[in-house]
Amino acid sequence: MSLHIQISDAVRSKISSGEWPPNYRLPAEPELSRQLGVSRGTLRRALSTLIEEGVLKQVQGRGTFVTSTVIEPAIAQKLSTLSEDLASQGIMTETSVISVSLLDAPRPIAKLLDVMPGQRVMKLVRLRTAAAGPLALLHNYVRADLAPDIEHVDFAERSLFGTLEQRFGLRIGSGRRTFSAQAATDDVADALHVPRDTAVQYLEQVTYLSDGRPVEYSDVWINSALLRVTSMLARR
Repeated sequence: MSLHIQISDAVRSKISSGEWPPNYRLPAEPELSRQLGVSRGTLRRALSTLIEEGVLKQVQGRGTFVTSTVIEPAIAQKLSTLSEDLASQGIMTETSVISVSLLDAPRPIAKLLDVMPGQRVMKLVRLRTAAAGPLALLHNYVRADLAPDIEHVDFAERSLFGTLEQRFGLRIGSGRRTFSAQAATDDVADALHVPRDTAVQYLEQVTYLSDGRPVEYSDVWINSALLRVTSMLARR
């Protein structure tokens, strides 16, 4: 058996045994080649095989990691949408639009969007699904005065942020996201295919334009068994 195949098998063994758990960062190449007693060229060939298989992943500027079996978007680190994060990781998802409607802004949402109670907003309800099953249920409220006729957009094919920026020329500047845990209600449980009262991740978001005006509010319920929110933190 070729040496690089032996090295690939040795790495798989470390992963399957739990010695190298999901998201474990491998030692730097010089150290790892020393530990395994092989040249860096042989090591790179072995790691390339595992990366192609999806066992490992390389992150520019950070290193090589053991792939997690749970999807981990970066929505806790930057103002991107769930669909943008998943697409950047090469994860195929399908968006189902459950409903789109124009309605009078409920009082709490009107306050968050800085509009008068009863002012019109679009309510968009979607379900994001991957091969493993339903990932997230999303309820979005968008100010109709800033995006006229937005209710006619096909959001099964288009992202919300992309639509606001490209179709309506709005410049999204910042957002506030709050994460917590909730017990799944009947509607959430049905959508995510989990038992009622299952603990799910809940994300509340307000999105602001570059001039400070709020443009969107959303409630998002995430299937914790399939998708986990992570943050990369720096001390300074």
